[in-house]
Amino acid sequence: MQYSEDADWDQAEEEEEMSQAERELADDAQWKLIQKNTFSRWANEHLKTVNLTLTDLESDFSDGLRLVALVEVLSGKKFKHVNRRPNFRTQKLENVTMVLKFLEEDEGIKIVNIDSTDIVDRKLKLILGLIWTLILHYSISMPMWEGEEPTPSEKAPTPKQRLLNWIQAKVPNLPINNFTTDWNDGRAIGALVDAVGPGLCPNWASWDPKRNRANAKEAMDAAEKFLNVPQ
Repeated sequence: MQYSEDADWDQAEEEEEMSQAERELADDAQWKLIQKNTFSRWANEHLKTVNLTLTDLESDFSDGLRLVALVEVLSGKKFKHVNRRPNFRTQKLENVTMVLKFLEEDEGIKIVNIDSTDIVDRKLKLILGLIWTLILHYSISMPMWEGEEPTPSEKAPTPKQRLLNWIQAKVPNLPINNFTTDWNDGRAIGALVDAVGPGLCPNWASWDPKRNRANAKEAMDAAEKFLNVPQ
């Protein structure tokens, strides 16, 4: 009985973590646009291995085909029953439902408050939430990170918290406690780029917060040129 209660509590914590992540990912229009562009680049980095690309994250997943392709690349597994010409809504729903079911049942990924109709109906906030879930699982849930101490599995931080811990360790002189407002002025990304590649953004601390777009562009340009981080 105790095990069942603990399992229910753990699941509730995971669902709350994902719900909070979804809220943070789509609080306002400015961040929604930034997230859309960033997540599109992330997806395209993987899709290019199968000669596919996204032009509009909001609509390109609606028939399920590019979502199928993306998850196949990420998981290394193939789907057997895909509607390759989904002209009807039911066929699109079948494709997306198949992917979501695979993620939950085969990959063990919690999909909270997102169903196939949300993707087919092009609900951007929830599409961003789904992509963030994929990023957390496939790009952030690594065995061990640089400087990370091993912890018992029952006390291990969430993937999101692991990423935040890593950033805080890299940039100890700048308070970074979230993935939204603390990045608005561009200084955080500059500090992080300079921490990973010393000398790339040496003056980030003196950047004018009002020049947030210019700050972010300088940091991202340096990351692309010297660290091979695509924009």
